[in-house]
Amino acid sequence: MILLDTHTLIWLLLDDPRLGRQARQVIGRDWPDNHVGVSAITFWEIAMLYEKGRLELLVDIGTWRVSLLNEGLVEIPVDGEIAGRAGLLPDMRGDPADRIIVATALDRHRLVTADRRILEWPGRLNRLDATK
Repeated sequence: MILLDTHTLIWLLLDDPRLGRQARQVIGRDWPDNHVGVSAITFWEIAMLYEKGRLELLVDIGTWRVSLLNEGLVEIPVDGEIAGRAGLLPDMRGDPADRIIVATALDRHRLVTADRRILEWPGRLNRLDATK
């Protein structure tokens, strides 16, 4: 499954040119088969961006989330296994939500992100630079 980092989902939905051609192709190929997902923490991050005035939504976050899920996006819950894995990631510094997203991706998912810290992280992670 393709796992989108929070900014990647936002770029996709806003048709942001920062989302690269290869990333768009991979997402577009896998979306119809319900093979594109996000960590549940992504919706928390988006709600926080909205609350801080850094993101505008035309509908409330709950309605928006349900709409995306109905369109085929898969939500991956944060469970105890993911939480524990996130806490034990070696050499991963920074945002706790990023740790959760990386820990989720380590469950055989391919993470699409433009986050340099994640792209350069030395751990064994299947990742694709969202800008490519």
